Amino acid sequence: MWSKLESFILEKMSKTRLPGLSIAIVSGNEIIYANGFGFRDIEYGLPATPRTIYGIGSVTKSFTALSIMQLVEKGVLSLEDPIEKFIPLEIRPFGEEIRIWHLLTHSSGIPALAYAEAFISSIVGDYATWVPIASHKDVLPFMSDAEDWVISKPGKEFYYLNEGYVILGHIIEKVSGIRYEDYVKRNILKPLKMERSFFSREELEKDIDKATPYVIDREGKWIKSTYPFGITSDGGLLSNTLDLANYIVMYLNRGRFNSVELVSSKTLEEMEKPRIIYKYSYFPSEGYALGWSVIPNFLGYKLIHHSGSVLVSTAYVGYLPEKKLGVVILANASGYPLSFIGMYALALALGRDPDKDVEPLRHDRLLDELCGIYETYKSTMRIYVERRGGVLYLVMKGKYRVSEIPLIPERLGEDEALFFTSRLGLKVPVKFRKRDNYVELVYDRYLLRRKV
Repeated sequence: MWSKLESFILEKMSKTRLPGLSIAIVSGNEIIYANGFGFRDIEYGLPATPRTIYGIGSVTKSFTALSIMQLVEKGVLSLEDPIEKFIPLEIRPFGEEIRIWHLLTHSSGIPALAYAEAFISSIVGDYATWVPIASHKDVLPFMSDAEDWVISKPGKEFYYLNEGYVILGHIIEKVSGIRYEDYVKRNILKPLKMERSFFSREELEKDIDKATPYVIDREGKWIKSTYPFGITSDGGLLSNTLDLANYIVMYLNRGRFNSVELVSSKTLEEMEKPRIIYKYSYFPSEGYALGWSVIPNFLGYKLIHHSGSVLVSTAYVGYLPEKKLGVVILANASGYPLSFIGMYALALALGRDPDKDVEPLRHDRLLDELCGIYETYKSTMRIYVERRGGVLYLVMKGKYRVSEIPLIPERLGEDEALFFTSRLGLKVPVKFRKRDNYVELVYDRYLLRRKV
């Protein structure tokens, strides 16, 4: 079973140029599989291991949400508390107060203000607007005019808001009386024996098994970079798959790790209840709960999961409470979606065929299968079908000009796939059909074939 997973991981790493990746799979209280692939540092030829430290990005949000829920259990705050009770930020979308649960579920009504995107891009050397935000105190004046940008009333629509989790970190400090990082360390990391999980550059530099972060440029070259140290409550934790396996074990055991209870099972059930449904998803009724994304039906079971990215490092954590099964994946660049690898691993562990039974993986495979060089009768014309990320393009190349036409999928079947494109505002159908010895492409007035 795991050999199939390993082949899949290496194939996708090769295709997207990912330098290194680490994975751990948990069943009940035990790690049943752990491995490292590729390089934690290419220059020195150092291999990735299950112990390798990476930035986990927005998976940190689940730690922030768990901290809030611990404080709710202590009775020092309520999910219904307006944020104005704790911070001097008076943004009232369409006249309504933003409450703590609105920030936890990304439903404040404020669209993404992109402070994190600008900050990360600047730190890693990409071209971006410089936003000098070093702490949550800087975020408050940054957001001061955001009321003019609100989209909906609070609690109605999902708009992923990093700034909201920065504010939640500030609220944790206000209520607990200690720094956010210290709160997480004392109340989550230490009880879970996550001894190699931390927020600071100083602690990272002391560790001998850490991943070098990389940017992969347009040509596929690896550019050595740095982690974006700064604000932490929305995405600043650094960790490894073995530590995060303990984190999953706590969730699988309904708030307990060994003899310690971090939160009650009732609280965890609240955290896993989707409150805002996504506008688009591969899975019906997928939505955001409290610090976690929730798929109600993943191969018959509820999947609680979250991805993370700081561009130079990516992460995925997912678990199935009913099956007491979970997975952690970390990588030192942005490449193939780690969520797809996580779902592949979970499907295998459930005894299912990931390529056929998991919709995003099936979709991904079918797009790859359509790529290639298509020719008309007697090779009078040639069209290249190329993939850029999750989009197929019809590409016509000549000496003097190149035409690139994006294809929007309508229906992807095993034997027939329907797409459309646009010409002068008109919807133009594009059809692929698989035959025994070739794949057929019907576009406009042309019939083209690609040999299998």
